[in-house]
Amino acid sequence: MGLRKQTPYRQGQEAIMHHFIVGVDVSKQRLDVCGPGGAPRQIANQPAPLAAFAQDLAQRRAFVVFEATGRYSWPLRDALEAAGVAHHSVNPARARHFARACGIIGKTDRVDAQVLRAMGAALDLPPSLPPGPGRRQLKALATRRRQLVDMKTQEKIRLHEIEAFLRQGLERHISQLAQEIAALDAEIARVTRRDPDLAAEQALLLSAPGVGPVVAAGLASDLAELGHLDRRRIAALAGLAPIARDSGARTPARSIGGGRPYLRSLLYLAGLQASRRCPRFIAFRARLEAAGKTAKQAIIAVARKLLTILNAMLRTGKPFDPKTV
Repeated sequence: MGLRKQTPYRQGQEAIMHHFIVGVDVSKQRLDVCGPGGAPRQIANQPAPLAAFAQDLAQRRAFVVFEATGRYSWPLRDALEAAGVAHHSVNPARARHFARACGIIGKTDRVDAQVLRAMGAALDLPPSLPPGPGRRQLKALATRRRQLVDMKTQEKIRLHEIEAFLRQGLERHISQLAQEIAALDAEIARVTRRDPDLAAEQALLLSAPGVGPVVAAGLASDLAELGHLDRRRIAALAGLAPIARDSGARTPARSIGGGRPYLRSLLYLAGLQASRRCPRFIAFRARLEAAGKTAKQAIIAVARKLLTILNAMLRTGKPFDPKTV
């Protein structure tokens, strides 16, 4: 399917006159690559071909756009970072929305590469920050911890629904999951202490009310942009930015959405704890509820304010100051 007839792609063609933009669709075995001229090609998702590919892009001063597909995209990111190639890792949902907005309904690896290249040309995508080996390991550990916590929660729900003669095995499994989670917590703490940058970041985050080890690890692993973006963009990434849905005379209340759901849940819990323990946040929540906000709306506002403060803390390198609330 051609892309030239879509308006955003025409804008992208003008940008491509000045920038060497490359779209890459990543799968387990190969990369589908689309560069200027639109002629796609394939590269094996192996270290040697990726290194040669990245070196060629470095000479052309390319900007590469690819989807964040977990561990399958890590070798490409490593090769690009080693060669000093600027790149942006796109949320797959955002890339799909862009394709649909341009009338692209079908989905193949080849078309996805074209879409990603056009997306890089049409939009102002900032270069992704290199995660570093410590942060990447932390992300893997935090992701596994989240999976085990979900499994434990499900098993606890089943405990009240299952036949009595099966409960002993279920309780044993819940205990095993709890032990695995505790072991992951210990490994997360060890990885954090071993990396000076992560250790310094965690110390700052833990100085804020409502932020414990789980929240701090989640922010470090899933929000590497913290401290590098303005407050509006960081709130949008975390899914805490109020979204307008006005239409004609209809102006409903703003609501949050999008972003990274796991971070939103973590920050909501952090906001809840902060609104119970920190006098400034307690007063802030009380003012909002007195003005007619529901308890949930007030806690979300506290979470957003807390995130803004955490963002400023990492940008300035200064611990939490209650006077900033």
